[in-house]
Amino acid sequence: MLQKADAPMNAEHPERDEGVPVSVKIRERLHAAGQRFHANDNIAGFIEPGELESLLDEVEEKMKHVLSSLVIDTEHDHNTADTARRVAKMYLKEVFAGRYVEPPRITEFPNAEQLNELLIVGPITVRSACSHHFCPVMGRIWLGIMPNRSSNVLGLSKYARIVDWIMNRPQIQEEAVVQLADVIEKKVQPDGLAVVMEASHFCMSWRGVKEKDAKMINSVMRGSFLKDTALRREFLSLIPR
Repeated sequence: MLQKADAPMNAEHPERDEGVPVSVKIRERLHAAGQRFHANDNIAGFIEPGELESLLDEVEEKMKHVLSSLVIDTEHDHNTADTARRVAKMYLKEVFAGRYVEPPRITEFPNAEQLNELLIVGPITVRSACSHHFCPVMGRIWLGIMPNRSSNVLGLSKYARIVDWIMNRPQIQEEAVVQLADVIEKKVQPDGLAVVMEASHFCMSWRGVKEKDAKMINSVMRGSFLKDTALRREFLSLIPR
C-alpha cells in the first residue's frame, strides 16, 4: 500500500500554497515519495484531510471547460446546468472512489476450527470502468479459497468490500483480477486462491465495434489451485454459469 509523504509541500511557508491547485499538491507529494499514480492505483495516503472536497471543486471547474469545448450550452440547458458537479462527484466519490479512499477495514479471524476445505464466494457484482475510454465494465467475480491451519478467516461481506475497493477505479480486466488476488492473498494467506471474472465492457458494446453480447472471462490461479488440477476442476465445476 502507498505510504504518505513525510511532509506536505511548503510546510515551512504555507502561504506559498495559496492558489496552487490541490491536484498539483497531491501530485508533488507522489513525485517526492517516488510513488506512481496510474489510473488503477490507490493514492489515499497522499491526500490530506479536506483535500478531497477541494479536488471535487477543481474537477468540477475542469469539467465545465470540457462541456464548453463540446459546445453544450450549460447556462441555458436545464438538463446540463449542474452536470459538471454531478460528474465530478460521480468520479471522485463513486465510480473511481477506490483511488481516493483508504482500504476497507477488514478484521481477520484465526482459523480456530482448522478449516481446510474448498470455500467459494460469489458471484460478487463488479462495477468498474475501462481505463481506456472510461466506459462502464459490469460483471461478476467468483473467489475460490483453500485455507490451511494458519489461514485467516474473513466475513463474507468483507470479500465484497475488497472487490468494490479494487474495482471502483479505472481498470483493465487483466490487471484488476491480479490486484484483487494480491490483496486477498495477503489478508487470508491461504494454501490456494482462485479468482474468475466475467464482465461486459461498454467500450465494446456502446462504441467501436458495438458488439453487445461479447464478454471477457479471465482467471488467476495461485498455490494449490495452480498445482492441483483436480482442485481447479472442482472449483470451476461449482461456479454457476
